[in-house]
Amino acid sequence: MGFDDLRSILLSERETGKLLQVPPDLFDRTHAEIAELLKKVYAIEDPLSEEARALIEETIAMKETMHDLFSIRSRKIVALALVHAEGNYYDREEVKRMLPSEKTMFEQVAAGLLACQGTLLKNEKQPLVPAPAPVAAPAPAAPATPAAPAAAGAKTVIVIGGGPGGYVAAIRAAQLGAKVTLIEKEHLGGTCLNVGCIPTKCLLHSADLINGIKNQGADIGVKVTGVEVDFPQVIAHKDAISKKLTTGVGGLLKMNKVAKIDGTAAFTAPKTLEVTKADGSKESMTADDIIVATGSVNATPPIPGLKENPNCIDSTGALSLKELPKSMVVIGGGVIGLELACAYASFGTKITVVEALDHVLPMLDGDLTAIGVAHMKKMGMEFHLECPVQSVEKSSVGAKVVCKNKAGETVSFEAEKVLVAVGRKANTAELNLEAGKLDNDRGRIIVNNKMETSVSGVYAIGDCVKGFALLAHTAMVMGEVAAERIMGKDSVYDESTNPTCVYIEPEAASVGLTEEQAKAKGIDYVVGKFPMVANGRALILNGGEGLVKIIASKKYNEVLGMHIIGPDASDLIAEGALAIRLECTVDELISTIHSHPTVTEAVRECALNVEKRCIHSKN
Repeated sequence: MGFDDLRSILLSERETGKLLQVPPDLFDRTHAEIAELLKKVYAIEDPLSEEARALIEETIAMKETMHDLFSIRSRKIVALALVHAEGNYYDREEVKRMLPSEKTMFEQVAAGLLACQGTLLKNEKQPLVPAPAPVAAPAPAAPATPAAPAAAGAKTVIVIGGGPGGYVAAIRAAQLGAKVTLIEKEHLGGTCLNVGCIPTKCLLHSADLINGIKNQGADIGVKVTGVEVDFPQVIAHKDAISKKLTTGVGGLLKMNKVAKIDGTAAFTAPKTLEVTKADGSKESMTADDIIVATGSVNATPPIPGLKENPNCIDSTGALSLKELPKSMVVIGGGVIGLELACAYASFGTKITVVEALDHVLPMLDGDLTAIGVAHMKKMGMEFHLECPVQSVEKSSVGAKVVCKNKAGETVSFEAEKVLVAVGRKANTAELNLEAGKLDNDRGRIIVNNKMETSVSGVYAIGDCVKGFALLAHTAMVMGEVAAERIMGKDSVYDESTNPTCVYIEPEAASVGLTEEQAKAKGIDYVVGKFPMVANGRALILNGGEGLVKIIASKKYNEVLGMHIIGPDASDLIAEGALAIRLECTVDELISTIHSHPTVTEAVRECALNVEKRCIHSKN
């Protein structure tokens, strides 16, 4: 019996989490058996829907489909379809997490099984049923009646904000046929392209070249004398890159026929905006749907003397300095502060970091943070943890930061510049959310995973919403989800595969659960680690500094988290994100051939270490 044997194997794999050997001829035997049964079913007079008939005909014709079961992911889907068809309990979230193609496979297999369940599953005649819809998504909420009719039947959409989330949402909605207007008060590309992600990486690239020459040059036979930092040119290069990218965004909007208004917008009523244009004129506007994408701004803590001192700057100011400071105190041990600290330390600025918590970079796995901090200390950076700032005073040098250390003593640090990097807050103060009836928590707009707000037809995305990561790449995906929901597609936002990248020296990146989070959740997990020093390419690039770490479930060996610090970590982490998205097991990572010599080999070696069979390092 082909089907019974295959059924037993697949359900056993689902129960134990362990893959079993499947005889190759079992697929042919199973297909022949199912095809024969379906032919009999097709001949019965019982009513079948046209959809079910089409599925049966397709199953009979496509013998190759059975061989898809050599794919581990396909076997998991078919096993779930068996559970569904037999009426047993399973978590519906498993289906919601599937890709569209996987859902189609699940529904087709379940339909085929249900259609012939009388003979195939229970060995007794059962009424035939049409193809099921196991994950029927709720219909999108009907938008409120627009104040102005859509032109030529096209749906109208207003996007407030032209940052990564806003411009992506505008383009995606336009691709799907909407008539889109984007309102932007300053620069296209938002914080990311103008005073955030891209400018910071420009400075870090300059810093990386300097570090390479200083730290590795002599060892690799590159002798350079008189290396110096032309700081005005560093800033000029940053400005040129930003301009090129923002100009490109403008071109993309034009290419997709998105209308752009230079100005600001504020709600005067639900789904009604007052737009103040660059020339000072005002216009009341509405649309079928509105997407709020106003991003975030630097948060300023209420520290006495901070605002009054012109030498206290935020990240925007740190990216626009005219001269390279000799010294800088960084208030805050998060991503923004430490990335800029690494850049300026490489340029020769004396860096002192003060942080109120007992650790820095809380979003990273502890093992990565330890390696990163150790390297930053080697760069000459000082760290003062559990050292909250009490005030900022004037100083002949520039500014004096007064703190209270762990022992309760008052300590102070003087520097030419003080970088305040304690986080960001939603940029919604000018939106008049109350008039728009948008539920919010201190300005952070409350949304669900469809990016819907409390007002039908109004969506919010990116840094201005509550409860999601404040990152450019998450804002972009949220923008796509909002646009697709508006245009009738069943899209939802899932942050489980969101990578966090920290461009310190060396780079660090993380996706999924950290070991600390796995412990807190009570998950039974296993860990794999692989040092970059045992990877040939990493040894060449940075002397082998760094680590790859994998967190996997003990029962199924499913990848739950991946954490990397070392060369190109921000690029490598995509493999971890994909592994989590596909519910990849450690053995699937191992069975995937990684090219040599590359840093990616460290990922496979780390997976081997989970199973204590690492080749190039101890287990």
